[in-house]
Amino acid sequence: MSALAAARYGKDNVRVCKVHRDEKTGIQTVVEMTVCVLLEGDIDTSYTKADNSVVVATDSIKNTVFITAKQNPVTPPELFGSILGTHFIEKYSHIHAAHVNIVTHRWVRMDIDGKPHPHSFIKPGTETRDVQVDVIEGKGIDINSAINGLTVLKSTGSQFWGFVRDEYTTLKETWDRILSTDVAANWQWRRFTGLAEVKAHFEKFNAAWEAARAITLKTFAEDNSASVQATMYKMGEQILAAAPLLDTVSYALPNNHFFEIDLSWHKGLKNTGKDAEVYAPPVQPQRSYQVHRCPLWPKG
Repeated sequence: MSALAAARYGKDNVRVCKVHRDEKTGIQTVVEMTVCVLLEGDIDTSYTKADNSVVVATDSIKNTVFITAKQNPVTPPELFGSILGTHFIEKYSHIHAAHVNIVTHRWVRMDIDGKPHPHSFIKPGTETRDVQVDVIEGKGIDINSAINGLTVLKSTGSQFWGFVRDEYTTLKETWDRILSTDVAANWQWRRFTGLAEVKAHFEKFNAAWEAARAITLKTFAEDNSASVQATMYKMGEQILAAAPLLDTVSYALPNNHFFEIDLSWHKGLKNTGKDAEVYAPPVQPQRSYQVHRCPLWPKG
């Protein structure tokens, strides 16, 4: 005999763009999102007995995303995800958990003649603001917020030496190198009792995202990095101090290696060590970079 161990289903890649128009100022804002909603509950018979009477159609889930976006604020995404997830467990008595993932794609207002334009924007790159919201009936709401795809580089202020050297080691020690990475930072909020508590703290979500992004950039730029590990730990400590409602902070910072090119074969041209000026950047998309992961949590 076989048995269904667990099941969740839903709608992924729901693309949403909402424009907010301030009639008084004429200023408009644009929010672009990719939303995924997965549901859990008393749905086993849809798998084991071909019983569709327990299925909330994925088309209905998609339409619910659009309607909820129309009727509610979509920022901060932590709040929108909590509103959306709570809807499903309150609307359908047999649905007991809703998992909402929101990827917010970044748009930056244009500066025209030195002034921010009221309704024109630039997409600056691949950076996204991501949120995972898990609404669980009878338990509360778990929220994880993240920054992904934020690519940074500094041309000095990074070193790496004193590591284990043995018969497997070819890497040279360096006291000055280019450091580049694609930042993936996420922070887990302590569990909220429900939507009312999320709403009570909604201002903290944007503040935490702004602090995490600013801390990441400032620490990356200013730290005379002994290693990627040491730098990311400093970032995480500061984020935890800035947002007391967080349980943990985690980073993944892959090394995007810029390699020195030895040009000594051409008339003794010096281009290594302190003479390095021309480098070979990583080929995109890069598949072999080294990843450093660092979860942190408050002491106590």
